Amino acid sequence: MKLLLAEDDLSLGEGIRAGLALDEYKVDWVADGESAERKLHDDQFDVVVLDLGLPRRHGIDVLKGMRSRGDDTPVLVLTALDSVADRVAGLNAGGDDYLTKPFDLDELSARVRALHRRRTGYHPAALKHGDITLDLVANRVMRNNKAVNCSPHEFALLRLLLEQVGRVLPRRKLEEVLYGWEADVESNTVEVHIHFLRKKLGEGLIRTVRGVGYIIDRDD
Repeated sequence: MKLLLAEDDLSLGEGIRAGLALDEYKVDWVADGESAERKLHDDQFDVVVLDLGLPRRHGIDVLKGMRSRGDDTPVLVLTALDSVADRVAGLNAGGDDYLTKPFDLDELSARVRALHRRRTGYHPAALKHGDITLDLVANRVMRNNKAVNCSPHEFALLRLLLEQVGRVLPRRKLEEVLYGWEADVESNTVEVHIHFLRKKLGEGLIRTVRGVGYIIDRDD
């Protein structure tokens, strides 16, 4: 899941990003409202965690701008303000949920997951394709009912491809989802993961669309 975090408190922002990374979120973090608006214009996210008290552009204005453009990305409003009026203002501006500082990181993570589920629907417990099963509960890959040892990035990449069987996923998109927008990614990183997945799961599973990306074809 790709998440935009807009939080100007540097220690809190770093803590949130590090904590959510442990739950396998890919977090893009900005520290002011103008940067948040640029990211929202240039990229797509599954959920936005938005502090209201941002410098350079208030979080309410960022949120109103999103909704006026028709951007329906779920937004969790995060702020130190705790009056009823502030909560109502955030929700009326288009926020989907509200969490007041200080908060528990586990609760933040749970609320983010809930917003994502609300938008996309509940995910299945497993993804299956031919003789391959991706167990999303146990984070385990099976082939012919035998466990296959995959790295976390291989698992995440396989999940992305299986979730969109029949659709070509550009290499750059895969890099962004796997590593986030700040990471210094080697030019052949995705190709290396694809190589190992093919060795473990069969050469014909993932097809290269030259100059575009990768696809797992539908079973006919």
